Amino acid sequence: MPKDALNDVAARKAKPQAKPYKLADGQGMYLLVSETGKYWRLDYRFNAKRKTLAMGCYPDVPLAKARERRDEARQQIADGIDPGAARKAQKQAAGERRANSFEVVAREWHGKHAPIWSSHHGDKIIRLLERDLFPWLGSQPIRDISAPELLTALRRVESRGAFETAHRALQTCGQVFRYAIATGRAERDISADLKGALPPVKPKHHSAITEPNEIGGLLRAIDGYQGSFVMQCALRLAPLVFVRPGELRQAQWAEMDLDAALWAIPAERMKMKESLLVPLATQAVAILQDLHALTGNGPYVFPSPRTDQRPMSNNGVLSALRRMGYDKDEMTGHGFRAMARTVLDEHLNFRPDIIEQQLAHAVKDPNGRAYNRTKHLEERRRMMQVWADWLEECKAGAKVVPFRKKA
Repeated sequence: MPKDALNDVAARKAKPQAKPYKLADGQGMYLLVSETGKYWRLDYRFNAKRKTLAMGCYPDVPLAKARERRDEARQQIADGIDPGAARKAQKQAAGERRANSFEVVAREWHGKHAPIWSSHHGDKIIRLLERDLFPWLGSQPIRDISAPELLTALRRVESRGAFETAHRALQTCGQVFRYAIATGRAERDISADLKGALPPVKPKHHSAITEPNEIGGLLRAIDGYQGSFVMQCALRLAPLVFVRPGELRQAQWAEMDLDAALWAIPAERMKMKESLLVPLATQAVAILQDLHALTGNGPYVFPSPRTDQRPMSNNGVLSALRRMGYDKDEMTGHGFRAMARTVLDEHLNFRPDIIEQQLAHAVKDPNGRAYNRTKHLEERRRMMQVWADWLEECKAGAKVVPFRKKA
């Protein structure tokens, strides 16, 4: 090493002066000392051009480490490689790897789809990604992830007994990989290789009461509910309109036209992001008229007991059903939808497409077009009134014709 080679003491004691200055170490490397700090630099020539390579800050990069970096750079030069250009290429590659990581692609995919999902569904998907996939796969370039690596991440979910979540995570990964293929950041959907790798999950359906005598008992129990008047009205209205629980609890008076007997639910509150018209039977209108005297001055039909500026809680109807003695295997808030669908189809003989449209499921006409919200409105009005009258007969204990399948 030349006489002017640095030592650690000299590097440590070097103080800034009026102008930046250099402390040479040899072979083109020096410590540049300025008021802003101390920086390792290497001057070299490549293709007859003078260049400078930054090699870190002192003392974060000590003298010994700086010399290692100098020797590596000089070896690259000897091999015909420009160390500055090589570092730039490495940074660019690292940036591309980060930009094409599983987490970046998955968040981009989620952001594209979230506007058409319900907020509940979108939140559920991002929580699954953040909890069960990003910690293990998030930083990897999506094109480099292998099927065994994905399976290992899914096995972690499976190991805690969350079999349905594992299947949902696999399905979500498939959607992310297909988005990556479409945007040029992956070549194939490796989730398809895992078909059959997870143990099957027995399908679960929302518990629902569908037998006429049991429906009558439920309706009588609702009439005898001992809780708040607001909750009793929510319970009484739920079977008459059979909307999703979130759509019911967030109902607003501005959406209700009691004179026209219509409830117009805006698209932003619907799962499929399409508005829905709910015809209100005379029984439903009567319930809402009674309730309006109590909650009509606020925005929500079923406000929270703490403030009329928020709707009642997510589990309000479900908790009320539990207090009435109906456990999770008998009836849920979602169960009113299954109840209506079963009876309207198998007993009251309404057309399945009319029922599905009122349930706000994706329904297309014979030409493959989605029905608009006013399609079959008069038929749906008749169906909702027939349904409400049938429920009254059940509640009164009137004789109900046994179920029969349509020919």
